[in-house]
Amino acid sequence: MEQTKFNKPFFNKIEPIKVRDQLAIALGAIDKSEAFVFTYTDAIKLAGHSCPAVSGAYKLTQLALKRLYGNEIPVRGQIRVTFKGGIAYKVNGPISQVVTLITGAAGESGFKGLGGGRYNRHNLLHFNEKDEADEDAACTVIFERMDNNKKIEISYKNYMLPVNPKMGELMPLAVTGKGTDSEIKEFGELWHERIKTILMNPPEGMFVIRETK
Repeated sequence: MEQTKFNKPFFNKIEPIKVRDQLAIALGAIDKSEAFVFTYTDAIKLAGHSCPAVSGAYKLTQLALKRLYGNEIPVRGQIRVTFKGGIAYKVNGPISQVVTLITGAAGESGFKGLGGGRYNRHNLLHFNEKDEADEDAACTVIFERMDNNKKIEISYKNYMLPVNPKMGELMPLAVTGKGTDSEIKEFGELWHERIKTILMNPPEGMFVIRETK
């Protein structure tokens, strides 16, 4: 079977996210003993690119689910998500799409369920315009387990990411396609040094998790 040929070897080393999806089991897509396995490349396919927002969204969702579920496998469709700030606040919109992919929590366009709302994903994701995200955060998101109401808040702060000065020179060449093959490749390598840091070795304070009531 033909597969997407990604050109960053470290993508294969990023920890996957495993979730159970009862709707997929009920409708026969997978056996009841199986789970969905999401990889960072799934998030790339959704967004159409790899960047600090997409990688941060993947990592913050992974960390949030670990805190909520511990050694249990998270249950997709049983997680409520609320972003602080509106959908247009900073990168809330793009980050929310990755969160939806993994958790199943959707907004108004979400699946409304079967037989009176069983397996509903509709309106499980919200944007609270009245509640401000941490000032120095790219986003602040609240994840809640619907089975026991356990809730955590996670802030993603990527301001401490180092930026190689050469990126500023190469980025216009890469974005416009006017650079040489070697210049475009070099930019991609420098760009992904930051992505690798977010996903595999985030500095202390990049992801801040708080238990909430």
